[in-house]
Amino acid sequence: MEKEKNQVKHLLGKIRGQQELSLREQLILVLRLSLPAVLAQITSIIMQYIDASMVGSLGAEASASIGLVSSTTWLFGGVCSAAAIGFSVQVAQLIGAGKMKEAGSVLQQSLLCAVLFSGILLTIGMVISGPLPGWLHAEVSIRADAVSYFRIYILSIPAIQLNRLAGNMLQCSGNMRLPSMLNVAMCFLDVIFNSLLIFPSRTVMLLGKEVLLPGAGLGVTGAALGTALSELVIAVCMMYFLCFRDKHLHLVRGNSFLIKRQYLIRAVKIAAPIAAEHIFMCGAMIATTRIVAPLGTIAIAANSFAITAESLCYMPGYGIADAATTLVGQSLGAGRKELVRKFARMTVWLGIAVMTVTGAVMFVAAPVMMEILTPDIRIQELGAYVLRIEAFAEPMFAASIVASGALRGAGDTLIPSLMNFFSIWCVRLFLAVILVKPYGLTGVWVAMCVELCFRGLIFLIRLYREKWIKKQEGRKREL
Repeated sequence: MEKEKNQVKHLLGKIRGQQELSLREQLILVLRLSLPAVLAQITSIIMQYIDASMVGSLGAEASASIGLVSSTTWLFGGVCSAAAIGFSVQVAQLIGAGKMKEAGSVLQQSLLCAVLFSGILLTIGMVISGPLPGWLHAEVSIRADAVSYFRIYILSIPAIQLNRLAGNMLQCSGNMRLPSMLNVAMCFLDVIFNSLLIFPSRTVMLLGKEVLLPGAGLGVTGAALGTALSELVIAVCMMYFLCFRDKHLHLVRGNSFLIKRQYLIRAVKIAAPIAAEHIFMCGAMIATTRIVAPLGTIAIAANSFAITAESLCYMPGYGIADAATTLVGQSLGAGRKELVRKFARMTVWLGIAVMTVTGAVMFVAAPVMMEILTPDIRIQELGAYVLRIEAFAEPMFAASIVASGALRGAGDTLIPSLMNFFSIWCVRLFLAVILVKPYGLTGVWVAMCVELCFRGLIFLIRLYREKWIKKQEGRKREL
């Protein structure tokens, strides 16, 4: 493990030191940085499976109440991630340019921004929490649990913001292993907290003996509390390692926390398009929820569980995208134009290969995946059917995910965000509205499949036309 860690540091040092990297070394670097993030994402989803199955055992209404607000929680989480990216991309490029002092300065200013921004998000979330289920046309029977779950999630927003910021900063400095390990730990904590908070005290068999397992019996509210507590614990750990233990990024006495205009403007330029993208994309998911909600509780639950099941397939793509952001960002900061091109293409095709395999597995294993998540036969059958439709879109979905990560490392966020907006609003929702009446939930997922293939195609075109690389000199002057 230590040998692999030193190898990554050595190869990243060669990028900053203007030394040549062989094709083998480039591939090793891509794999070394991708693997920890991919494993963390996969472990995260496996834990989410366990989490969802715990709630699923409470019945279709409990599952539907969480599924109803899930797209809105993703919206807030995505905006938190965008705010973190605005500063972490600057850090990756500054480290690549060897400007360690400036990178540390950006870190300290980002902490104050994170606290202020998360406070704004928390306020907005609490204001909309009450009327949200009504806006989504939910059945009255699931509204109370949906509000409870959403409010507890919103109260954890400051922890989520600091967690995203610290994780992104560590990754962009080349430390993929630590945030990956902490995210895995967060998933295990989530399962432990959920088991204690969702269910009442009960007797279980352990090594042939009856053991009393304590529980609060809070149901859906317990699921929200379990997730919030997990985020809080890991946020504290992330911030400790980032601020006091990281080699490149740590708090330095004498550095000011006051925000400098140049870094803030740069952060806004990077983060604003990504935040807008998350808002519009999650807004489209909320609109999709409104399209699905009139189909009934079974359709809402099947849609929610199918999305959870599919995430096992595409989360490895996000892990590779994290590596792409780091490698492209540091190569750009070092002025290595050809290396930027090579890392971008290499990571995209790695993502396509991995998600082609996971898509094939999902097609075969869809019924089993749904059986794990819910005991309801009707939800299982409908969820498995739509999952198999989505499996055909995974290779092109990978292209859009990883290409977006590579472009982000170069600070190219505006055009990709507009591409995502056009694809999901003008292709997916248009088709979903047309297909939902004759085909129900199946029509909605067919629309999703077509849109993901279209999105992957336009991202590949953007990547290979390379206009984003030609802007690198202008971006370097902003550092």
